[in-house]
Amino acid sequence: MAIFALAVACAVLAAAERLDPSSIADLLLIGELGLDGRVRPVRGVLPSVLAAADAGYVRVVVAEQTAPEASLVPGVTVLGVRSLRQLVAVLTGAPEPEEPPDPVGGRPDPLMAGLMLPSAGVRGLPDERALRLDMADVAGQYEARRALEIAAAGGHHLYLKGPPGAGKTMLAERLPALMPPLTQKESLEVTAVHSVAGLLPAGRPLIGTAPYCAPHHSTTMPAIVGGGSGLPRPGAVSLAHRGVLFLDEAPEFPVRVLDALRQPLESGEVVIARSAGSLRLPARFLLCLAANPCPCGRYSRRGEGCECTPAMVSRYQGRLSGPLLDRVDLQVQVAPVTRIELMERDSTAETTETVAARVLAARERAAARLEHTPWRTNAEVPGHELRTRWQLAAGALNDAARQLERGLLTARGLDRVLRVAWTVADLAGRDRPDQRDVRTALVLRTGVEQGFPLPERGHGRYGGIPAQRGSAPGDDRPHARVEPPTDGKEAA
Repeated sequence: MAIFALAVACAVLAAAERLDPSSIADLLLIGELGLDGRVRPVRGVLPSVLAAADAGYVRVVVAEQTAPEASLVPGVTVLGVRSLRQLVAVLTGAPEPEEPPDPVGGRPDPLMAGLMLPSAGVRGLPDERALRLDMADVAGQYEARRALEIAAAGGHHLYLKGPPGAGKTMLAERLPALMPPLTQKESLEVTAVHSVAGLLPAGRPLIGTAPYCAPHHSTTMPAIVGGGSGLPRPGAVSLAHRGVLFLDEAPEFPVRVLDALRQPLESGEVVIARSAGSLRLPARFLLCLAANPCPCGRYSRRGEGCECTPAMVSRYQGRLSGPLLDRVDLQVQVAPVTRIELMERDSTAETTETVAARVLAARERAAARLEHTPWRTNAEVPGHELRTRWQLAAGALNDAARQLERGLLTARGLDRVLRVAWTVADLAGRDRPDQRDVRTALVLRTGVEQGFPLPERGHGRYGGIPAQRGSAPGDDRPHARVEPPTDGKEAA
């Protein structure tokens, strides 16, 4: 393998007595060696150096371009070299020759790395386009925007369903910016996966923001889950680790690919088994699904403009299996944007910075509560712990218990409702969820509040689950309302 080329060359030189064998006895050498003697970068330097540090190595030699990546590991001395001749001079104490920079650049050759992922839609580091995305640009969709805030605050999976042009993709693209910056440990995890994939940009060795991965619906199973011929490679679920995996037009994905997500959604990792062995990769991501209501996209309960037969609609919606949707905490109807919402400027629309500050505060509240546990977000806490370790307000579970008895909620669904309720309480600054928080979580999961399904209730500015809006004037129907943050004070 290319990663061992530099080490093999030094071993041959030591056997030929051009090098003192003791000079390389405790030295880890990582790099590809070109025919011209240049040391070229390879993928997977960070996890390799991490493993070397665990094995007791304190000195590492890598290609000059990957030296910043290797230097992320504490307690290891890193030497970056441009050529084999330069390395031999360092080991023998001779004057170092002048070597021009590698004209190829600072990233591993993707063809040599054996990995090309143009369809994975990976955005591991913020680019100029990502930095310009702002929640204030989304017209209307107060219910969906609030759902995005809850998803980012608790790490809950999200399903956006609605007609084309309603803003589902716009919302999903703004989700990573709402998530808090990665911790040092999380940054190393994410960077290690992207290093193995050969996707780290030159000069930016550490990923500090939540990655965003949006594969096309034609992407194959190995590209989503991981694998491939030869050495298994990380797929989209691992490249989105600690970030967002967005599946646009989710029903268009193969059913086998969608069902393959169920195991990593539960365990937070994926195991790729081959005849030569198995590979375990991290895969704790926030899943965001988006789908049209039917193949033509115009289906509604009123049936206006839809050309699909009932069988076509049923078959299209059935491509997302019940077991998969049972693992999705938030299911939100994204209604078409009204003319007023689209044409008039909304001065009350919150920016990404404002919403992200609330998300960070809610994450900190959850982290303080979970300080002496192995979990850091509400979505990670097992249901048994939520039911027994942290008590809810009196009577908070009455509505959920009725749904469970009627068979409208599964045992897994009840656990997920509790997780969302804790997140809603954290965003509102409450110490524990009350009946309002659980009711909000039920609406977000089932789409039903007091007999009114979400698709039939008012949408836009006054419908659904607005973040900071009340009921429309003259509208006396019951609406689910997510309470805004109250800085720890209960609303009167």
